[in-house]
Amino acid sequence: MKAVRYIIFAIVGLILLAIAAVAVAVFVIDPNAYKPQIERVVEQKTNLDLDLSGDIGWSLFPLGLELNDVEATLDGERFVALRQLVAQVDFWSLIAMSPQVHTFVLDGLDARLTVAEDGTGNWTRILPEGVTPSADEAAAEAAQEEAAANGGDSGDVLAFAVEEIRVTDASVQYEDMATGQSVVLQDFSLLASQIALGSEFPLEVGFLVNTGQPEMSVNGDISARLTANEALTEFAVNGLDAKFGLSGEAFGDRTLQARITGGAAANLENETASLDDFRATLANLELTTNLDVEGFSAQPKVTGDLAVAEFSLRELMQTLGMDEVETTDPEVLNRLSLSTKLTGPAGVAELSDLTMVLDDTTFNGGARYNIESGAVAFQLKGDALNADRYLPPPAEETGATQPSTSGAPASAGAESDLLPLETLRGLDLDIDLGLGELIISNLTITDINTSIDASNGQVSLSDFSGKLYDGGFQSNVNIDARSDDPSWRLRAQVSGVETQPLLQDLAEMDMLAGAANINIDASTQGNRISVLRQNADGTVNFNLAEGQFTRMNLTRMACQGIALVNQEQLTTTDWGQTTPFNDMKGTLQINGNTLDNTDLVAALAGMRLEGNGTVDMAASEIDYEAGLRIVGEIHRDEACRVTEYVENVVIPVECRGNFTEDPAGMCSFDGSRFRDTLKDIAANAARAKVQEETERAREKAEEKVREKIDERLQGEDGEKVKDAIRGLFNR
Repeated sequence: MKAVRYIIFAIVGLILLAIAAVAVAVFVIDPNAYKPQIERVVEQKTNLDLDLSGDIGWSLFPLGLELNDVEATLDGERFVALRQLVAQVDFWSLIAMSPQVHTFVLDGLDARLTVAEDGTGNWTRILPEGVTPSADEAAAEAAQEEAAANGGDSGDVLAFAVEEIRVTDASVQYEDMATGQSVVLQDFSLLASQIALGSEFPLEVGFLVNTGQPEMSVNGDISARLTANEALTEFAVNGLDAKFGLSGEAFGDRTLQARITGGAAANLENETASLDDFRATLANLELTTNLDVEGFSAQPKVTGDLAVAEFSLRELMQTLGMDEVETTDPEVLNRLSLSTKLTGPAGVAELSDLTMVLDDTTFNGGARYNIESGAVAFQLKGDALNADRYLPPPAEETGATQPSTSGAPASAGAESDLLPLETLRGLDLDIDLGLGELIISNLTITDINTSIDASNGQVSLSDFSGKLYDGGFQSNVNIDARSDDPSWRLRAQVSGVETQPLLQDLAEMDMLAGAANINIDASTQGNRISVLRQNADGTVNFNLAEGQFTRMNLTRMACQGIALVNQEQLTTTDWGQTTPFNDMKGTLQINGNTLDNTDLVAALAGMRLEGNGTVDMAASEIDYEAGLRIVGEIHRDEACRVTEYVENVVIPVECRGNFTEDPAGMCSFDGSRFRDTLKDIAANAARAKVQEETERAREKAEEKVREKIDERLQGEDGEKVKDAIRGLFNR
């Protein structure tokens, strides 16, 4: 027992000696006497000029060092300055051979970082040129890195405990001479207390950041409770509440508020992480989520939920200082929201139970994203969407357009490319879309379905189908974007679509009615509208089984020609404004901006419509010659009676002009071509006269033969002979 007592006395004596030695050092040694030596060593080893203008002080309980008013300059300019640095170590932890930081205070830090026009930062000039760490320093650093990578040689956990860390009034200025960008961090403060591994401790951070391009300020205030285990493999953030005020030229005189709340955790050993009740808001935009991540490699597994609460895009854009979106309906873009669940195997993020709301339209479905390959798949089904509400409002007419003095068409501005080719070449898409009803360009289309596939620079819009105006359509579009001059291919079928309401809603044109059947096979090449139209090539076959021309009466036009032939005047006044027809069909050859037709045929009452001509889509001009071939009685008007002179002749009709202006006034009787009709009439009359004279001569010859036979033949046998002769002449 005496031995134990002596050992205890010895230990206490050593502690007292250590305390006495430290006390003597604190009260006897003046660290300020070493300032010139410290400044000289720094200037010898670096390019910095160190100025220790303030006092250096000691403290005993806790044991620490206090440094005041320090400045370091680089090439004559301030690099870093410090108002005060206090570092204190718990004295008793030193006695226990387990040193622990008691307090760390950093006040008034001012650092200035600049990047020259050649891209080099001023911090790279701290060490003289050619100076590199010594071999011993490099070896020690490598050993530390290896130990950190292996988790330490001894396997012991890190003993870490700090009473308080406080940073106040810190600032960092960054300026890039090459880009003109500048960032200033100021009023930075940090306060953390009772910091110990394995237990939760509070953290408070405040700062103000100003940027030059764009001119913006961010005022931040963050509070949270942090936890880290002793092995530094598990981390957690609870009670996170981060508030940010954003202001600047982009927001005008407004300050935009943003906030992040919730909690997060990560386990580096198990490679897991989570976000719990995470909520982020920006003005009126709010996102909430709960996420779990397994695996930090290239194929993590993500599960959870994600939601964006209903918000007004217009209000958000106004708050952000963005230009207002002009739409035909000013009430749209006021109700948007999204909600979904995140599932899927490792390396794949799947969105299930996906619901997106755009004003009055709701989309439901799912999505899939392959993190490694970037492949995207979507399946969405919407109810009804009126796209016209989202289009820009029609431009107001400010007066008549002034004609161009150069003879060239007025340009609406330089054309831009339609497709981002580089983006398309990197896409890997598999999208299925459906929409119950779509209104676009005043057209109502229902039961829309389509599939979009993209890979290796090739995009396919397949099975694009829907119903409209008592009919339907189905089409396929293929785009090959592997070259800088992409090629396009379109195949489409239209069945039973009523043309009158279609044209009325599409272009306010009322000139044709009937159920249209159309087959389109066309191709083109290019990446601009004008080039695509110039390179267009293909065929359009069309057929209208039963229909009518509205706002034009072709029967009246034909009767005008017949009345001229009959040298009479029409007496009918109630001609009406339509022309019914049966089975109108033809073919349009697409040749750039021009549509050529050579085989238009339609069956009308007593007539057959035949036509050919061209349509210039660039100029919206039509140049068409049609003919009404007379094949039977066409009208009750006596002046329009069909005689043998006009039967099978063609009454000419011409259609010329701009079809976007007055369709009803484009077609009229073609008097210049009527001369050819008169030739046909004259030829018919000549043939009729020859036939009449031939018939008359035949009748005279027959009469003479009959008289001679009557004279010579008598009796019963004679009558038989006469009957045979009559049969010979069909009498």
